[in-house]
Amino acid sequence: MRILIQNDMKKIFYAFLSLALLVSCGESIDGFAINGDLRGDLENGTLIFLKRADEQGRPIDLDTARIEEGKFEFRGEAGAPELHYIFIDQHNGNIPVVLEEGAISVSGQKDSLTYTKVKGTPQNDLFADFLETSRSFSDRAMSMSDDMRTATMQQDSAGMTSLRDEYGELQEEAKQFELDFVTENPNALISAILLNRMLTMGILPQAEVKELYEALSAEIKATAPGKSIKDKLDKSVATSIGSKAPNFSAPTPTGEELALNDVLGKATILDFWAAWCRPCRAENPNVVRVYEKYKEKGLSILGVSLDRKADDWKKAIKDDGLVWNHVSNVQYFDEIAKLYNVNAIPATFILDENGIIVAKNLRGPALEQKISELLQ
Repeated sequence: MRILIQNDMKKIFYAFLSLALLVSCGESIDGFAINGDLRGDLENGTLIFLKRADEQGRPIDLDTARIEEGKFEFRGEAGAPELHYIFIDQHNGNIPVVLEEGAISVSGQKDSLTYTKVKGTPQNDLFADFLETSRSFSDRAMSMSDDMRTATMQQDSAGMTSLRDEYGELQEEAKQFELDFVTENPNALISAILLNRMLTMGILPQAEVKELYEALSAEIKATAPGKSIKDKLDKSVATSIGSKAPNFSAPTPTGEELALNDVLGKATILDFWAAWCRPCRAENPNVVRVYEKYKEKGLSILGVSLDRKADDWKKAIKDDGLVWNHVSNVQYFDEIAKLYNVNAIPATFILDENGIIVAKNLRGPALEQKISELLQ
């Protein structure tokens, strides 16, 4: 017993000693400090940029530095952990880095930024662990792509089939790796980023996403991707089958405001589409046929365009013969799309006479069958 106590005392002593050394010798960081070291032929004075992505994924400049003898530095205040990117002027690629309080070291080669090492703070260390395995999947996928190109040129059908099967297995393996990472690292920013992507792309059922989200740490839930997950989950409840369709209004092609509640019929199709969306345009003839067949029985349709250009929207309405009500803010995936948690189109919501959502994303014969049931 005495030996065990002595061992425990030694552990406590060395722990306090290590902490004392860190406090006395280490650099005191208020906010974040990125210290970079890039090898390669980089002229002194080369600009280097710190950026983040906006809601549309476009890079926004936050700070600029100059490289001197391969070194650069960024400093600033740190809030909740957030993914940022470092760009070198006149060079392709970027370096992802999680901005958080502490000293962050960046070390790499200008001609292979993908393999730059970023470490020094908890979130960047977790991100580095994730990237190490994730890159192995990317390398294997690139190798398979080269093999597929060769098999295609040689018209090797057996080889092509084998490679497709192998690639499918790789995708499942990568998906499972990401799921395991999220499960095992609820305190990692990258876990929230992965989970947000899975929810947006419909990779996981919402119930499973919700369970994984609830397991995330409070700090990660408070980050931008954490908040985005909660927002999407809340909106999915508001637009789930059995819920009252949220009302909204937007301009018609002639400029008047029109609300969803103004055009509800005995059955209503709320159709999110765009002129640039090929699957939407391919489905339009079927929607026209259903509308012509059931409009006299009480079918109403409200098209919500996610176009960027009004002329494209109006031309598509005319070209496809869409003779029902239409609205659009002409702002791509706008607040109406966000209200209905629409991340991809075509997306349809079928409403009954009370505006209750009774079905989603029906196309082809399934759409007509549901409308027929509602109007019997």
